[in-house]
Amino acid sequence: MSALVQAAEAARDALVADVTAYAEQETPSDDLAALAAGLTWVRSYVEQHLGAPEASRTVDGGEQGNIAVLDWPAANGGTGSIAILCHYDTVWPLGTLADWPVTIDGDRLTGPGVFDMKAGLVQATHAIAIARAQGLPLPAIRLVLNGDEEIGSLASRPVIEEAVAGRDAVLVFEASAEGALKTARKGVGIFSVTTRGIEGHAGLDPERGVSAIDEMARAVLALHASADLSAGTSVNVGTLAGGSRSNVTAGRAQALVDVRVADVAEMDRIDAALAAMRPHRDGAGLEIAGGWNRPVMPRSEVTAALFAVARDVSVEQGWTVEEISVGGASDGNFAAALGLPVLDGLGAVGDGAHARHEWISIDGMVQRTALAAGLIARLGGASA
Repeated sequence: MSALVQAAEAARDALVADVTAYAEQETPSDDLAALAAGLTWVRSYVEQHLGAPEASRTVDGGEQGNIAVLDWPAANGGTGSIAILCHYDTVWPLGTLADWPVTIDGDRLTGPGVFDMKAGLVQATHAIAIARAQGLPLPAIRLVLNGDEEIGSLASRPVIEEAVAGRDAVLVFEASAEGALKTARKGVGIFSVTTRGIEGHAGLDPERGVSAIDEMARAVLALHASADLSAGTSVNVGTLAGGSRSNVTAGRAQALVDVRVADVAEMDRIDAALAAMRPHRDGAGLEIAGGWNRPVMPRSEVTAALFAVARDVSVEQGWTVEEISVGGASDGNFAAALGLPVLDGLGAVGDGAHARHEWISIDGMVQRTALAAGLIARLGGASA
């Protein structure tokens, strides 16, 4: 394990150069041309370090970015098989680099998408290359690259579920949570609530109109009341719009709602609460659309066992990695729902996902590259 740490340290400059070059490939989720160029760059980069895959396929994402699935065989006498998940899209619009270029200040490297999650792919690529160069056994590796994670993975979900099926472990190189690996994530529901009323003159004929906004206000109160933070359930009405003019009784209103749950029982309770919602006044209507975007990722026994392997590797490398449960979701949720062991947060150490202060630690890149190299080798059959 000390040899892996030394090799990762020797790759420090390359890690910095690579994540800089990757961040300079802008890949907003809503720009198909930029996503296509970004995926071309990523595939070229990965193959430069790992060689051409034994097999590959690209799935058309339609209105979202395409999905690439790349396979390398087991190496150096390794056994087993793993899947690695990395999304290449970011929340940052095209042109962000113009006023926020990649910048290095001591141990901090900032730039759009470096934390979420471009550093993760760079670390995973170097980890595999380092372990291979050290002659360590590696399992068969399947790398899944998708360009729609930041907008719900609607196109990539079935591809991910098919790609991870039957794998011994799934490693997700999303950013860490203050350095901790993520062994549990909440499930996410994205819903829209639409209320309909009867328009009328608010001053001349206030009793004949039925306000969709009044109905929505009551619905918002009911939605927020369904939250149970003690059970890990949050409900947030994030946007709300309705009506046409101040002197017109509103005929329509719509709200978008984010729901996070920690277990299936809470998911069922929220479903029942939504199904029970009714309009308050005669003549009003209420409709709920949407659904559960990502299933719950529980801390299962198989995931706990996988984390124990990672923790042992970190101890052998001179430190101890921690684990955490988080409210955010990732593509790892899909794999966990299939009963597979999933270890998330193997990517960058830093902070500021989706924020202008997004940054990563260069020391953290080196440390986590060594950790990933050791973990992947251990999954391929390397001894302690």
